[in-house]
Amino acid sequence: MVYQSFLIKYAEIGIKGKNRYIFEDALVNQIKIAMKKCEGKFHVSRSYGRIFVDAEEDYDFDEAVNALQHVFGIVGICPMKVDPIVPYEELAKTAVEFFGEEYPDRNTTFKVHTRRLDKSYPMNSQEINNELGGALLDAYPELKVDVHDPKITVNIEIREQIYMYTHVIPGPGGLPVGSAGKAMLLLSGGIDSPVSGWMMAKRGLKLDAVYYNAPPYTSERALQKVIDLAGLVSEYTGPIYLHNINFTEIQLYIYDKCPHDELTIIMRRYMMKIAEMIAKRTACGALITGESLGQVASQTMRSLECTNRVCELPVFRPLIGFDKEEIVTISKKIDTYDTSIRPYEDCCTIFVAKHPVTKPVLKVIERHEHNLDAGIEEMVQRAIETDEILVVDANGSRVFKNREDPLQPWD
Repeated sequence: MVYQSFLIKYAEIGIKGKNRYIFEDALVNQIKIAMKKCEGKFHVSRSYGRIFVDAEEDYDFDEAVNALQHVFGIVGICPMKVDPIVPYEELAKTAVEFFGEEYPDRNTTFKVHTRRLDKSYPMNSQEINNELGGALLDAYPELKVDVHDPKITVNIEIREQIYMYTHVIPGPGGLPVGSAGKAMLLLSGGIDSPVSGWMMAKRGLKLDAVYYNAPPYTSERALQKVIDLAGLVSEYTGPIYLHNINFTEIQLYIYDKCPHDELTIIMRRYMMKIAEMIAKRTACGALITGESLGQVASQTMRSLECTNRVCELPVFRPLIGFDKEEIVTISKKIDTYDTSIRPYEDCCTIFVAKHPVTKPVLKVIERHEHNLDAGIEEMVQRAIETDEILVVDANGSRVFKNREDPLQPWD
């Protein structure tokens, strides 16, 4: 069967009330972007609570479906047969032929479900359901009707044309990227942060990302690992602007001036400060981290409180209640797991105390941070001024050099 069109189903968008059209338009725009990656030409349109993707020439079906399955907001992809408005007799003949091509094994249950938006059609929905069900039973006696839990539903929509489909291919769900704003993801080379970014993008956030590099203690392979992870996430989000921050000077200074059992907390606080500074100057409205409560010493309740106190922007932690196995399951689903477990250390694993504090006291942490007063602000400014910005997508990355001030909001 050669399908001329796809019906795109959404769920949550349908309850958005007066703002629904904004989300529908955002979804249409994301679908258009996704289909540009595919061979062939496609026309994307919106009509009466439905979104259609019509193939205007020959195309690769699997490639098109894969592109649509990476668009947040889509819950179902329905390959359709499309015909002009015809009398019922021709409709029944077409439906019988269509069913026969789709299902060589007809020892199954079915029902017919019709939506008649063109009220000028001479038969109503229930009449079409009854008559078409009878025609299919006459043609294929091994079929059985089950109106409550059928294995196959023959869907008919009568609009300006007649649309017919039986398969619903699952999409990723969620909300269209960009419909909820933009946030800055603290992206490490681990398992958690790519999953965290993916989950928040699924809620409609466009992602920028920041990575803390510590040469010579971290290698170029560690940076490439993070670029590859950003590329995998970008298959769902579109291009990601990745801020590569040299954190070595700050990290060594903290190591030299602060108690070693507090190193991770203080280092984390400065990572959040820098991420927020960049986020504010690039029109991001929140930070995203991959923290999970109790997973490591820096992710206890008291540790997270100390980290939060340096931020004015909201900090989203979508994995906070997940255990490691749940996080790994999602990472495998989105194909980031194998990249995340490459054995290249990030800066968070270089200077780790043997016995890090798990119940830090904020006033004590702040007092010890005063040991850094002589030089830390200048170091933070240098780290931001030497920020290397990479544009990362599924095809790789490139350094962004086309703006006079790389920290101004993106278009």
